[in-house]
Amino acid sequence: MNNAIVQAMYKTFVRRGFATLRFNFRGVGKSQGVFDNGVGELSDAASALDWVQQIHPEAESTWIGGFSFGAWIGMQLLMRRPEVRGFISIAPPANMYDFTFLAPCPSSGIIVQGEGDEVVTPNAVQKLVDKLRTQKHITIHHATIPGANHFFVNEMPQLMKAVDDYLDFRLDPSCPIR
Repeated sequence: MNNAIVQAMYKTFVRRGFATLRFNFRGVGKSQGVFDNGVGELSDAASALDWVQQIHPEAESTWIGGFSFGAWIGMQLLMRRPEVRGFISIAPPANMYDFTFLAPCPSSGIIVQGEGDEVVTPNAVQKLVDKLRTQKHITIHHATIPGANHFFVNEMPQLMKAVDDYLDFRLDPSCPIR
């Protein structure tokens, strides 16, 4: 939760008035437990979402955001929670984990990838985007940040501009995607 990308997304959602939570998966930082190859981490994410929804029952919509492994977990959570209206997936590890569970993907969102990502291959992400775009009733936006590595070290402003521009589009009352 202390990763620069996670913090920037958190601040973006807070600035827009969302009830927002960022957290560490089990075994990360000072959290209890050990890495569970995605099974326990999905449970962590579901519990975190349950908690924030209990604390803020007045929230009008629910969004999921994740970076790298967190993007994979977030997309799995999206499949289990019909109330989720949008997602922001940054550098989803499509070359490392199976994303076939996204058939059909229940929500529109954006996938952001660094052109020079040395961990998540842009080609694998493009295949994921292409597959999702064949589905009806959702719209998948895709932004590629030129020169950016996996952590967007020198391109954080461009990354957050892509996220903010997408949120501006989706949160506009005249947006056709709901």
